[in-house]
Amino acid sequence: MSQTIVEKYGEARLPRYTSYPTAPNFSADVTPGMYADWLQAIPSEQPTSLYLHIPFCRSMCWYCGCHTTITEKDKPILDYLEVLHREIDLIANARGRSFNIGEIHFGGGTPTIIQPAEFIALMDAMRNRLGFAAQVNAAVEIDPRRMQPGMADALGQSGITRASLGVQSFDPKVQKAINRIQTAETTLTTVESLRKNGIQAINFDLIYGLPYQTVESCVETVDVAVAMRPDRFAVFGYAHIPSFKKHQRLIDEAALPDARGRHAQAEAIAQRLVEAGYEQIGLDHFALPQDDLAIAQGEGRLHRNFQGYTTDSCKTLIGLGASAIGKFGQGYHQNEVPPGLYASRVSSGELPTAKIYGLTAEDRLRADVIERLMCDFTVDIGALCAAHGFDPDRLLLENKVLDELEKDGLIQRDNAVVRVDDRHRFVVRAVAAAFDAYLDASKRTYSKAA
Repeated sequence: MSQTIVEKYGEARLPRYTSYPTAPNFSADVTPGMYADWLQAIPSEQPTSLYLHIPFCRSMCWYCGCHTTITEKDKPILDYLEVLHREIDLIANARGRSFNIGEIHFGGGTPTIIQPAEFIALMDAMRNRLGFAAQVNAAVEIDPRRMQPGMADALGQSGITRASLGVQSFDPKVQKAINRIQTAETTLTTVESLRKNGIQAINFDLIYGLPYQTVESCVETVDVAVAMRPDRFAVFGYAHIPSFKKHQRLIDEAALPDARGRHAQAEAIAQRLVEAGYEQIGLDHFALPQDDLAIAQGEGRLHRNFQGYTTDSCKTLIGLGASAIGKFGQGYHQNEVPPGLYASRVSSGELPTAKIYGLTAEDRLRADVIERLMCDFTVDIGALCAAHGFDPDRLLLENKVLDELEKDGLIQRDNAVVRVDDRHRFVVRAVAAAFDAYLDASKRTYSKAA
């Protein structure tokens, strides 16, 4: 692959397209009662997903791009949990009848920062107040450095079926540069305790493009991680946006790789994982062939949401907690981001809506086009336009971005079918951006495309 292509497209800052439109396009012009109306309108039999945001960590990882707060004390966490229980009650009251919750994801921050008994109580509250389906897939993000005694047992008791462990890098020099010291032994202990308690589905998160990372250190990290045999890997490029996340200023920019270096790291990680028996899923996930994610990709039913690639096909996602985003048939909803403001709104008996976005018919079409590109690396624009009642020329004619991508040999077009060249999978976000009607209007700084 030419250096020119890597530099031209790898340096571009683009959305990750876990939603469309993306969050910067949501509006603070909220109509009272709109969110409650959306909650009430969910069909009773329709499977629904939940996302819970726990915005606390014991220490700050300097690469972090999440909405989180550092606390060494338990009181802020306990206060937050009390508010979260109250929000569950508000959601239940607004709904007026049971949901059919089939998918749950705990994110953060560090969700397992709460005590084991508190985690069980939180799951019980959701089960009792919101209503679960007969079968529930429940996932939790874990920082192995902060795994408390008894937490694996509590997760198993609560019905957690999948755990996602932050690893990032096992290179001591990189770990010191990002303020995250985590040994392979600590990680393995957590994996073993989870499996002992019935949680067999394990994900590892890795990051490339970190300070002092090299191709060799990336491959060494993969080799150590693969020996623990997680079912999935998510491999992300570090997004250095110190103007947005001020703690990233603690990272030495001179130690960060350039676009070519980042690309080489990503390619080396992918190659090593494939050699180890993992299938590449979409842009940045890898899964063993028997994993649900690999099966879904093979059957053309892979999806993408705020947690990345998923088998979750629920049409509705309800977000709980500060900054949490939900998706409904009508559009997107986001809670207040600052935990204090979120708590104030909930404590006063209000649903803590900060922003909302009502989808248009064209938004739905473009969202489908972008999701299929991100999942399948090919999309039949003609078929999707026909299903949505649109003329495909609206998306294809005078699309200068597509023209440029085709000129550079990165995509092929066959009438209304667009395919990303297999050798250039890393440009898929640039291809998706060709169908983003709002990208130029947004002033948000996004992560690099590779």
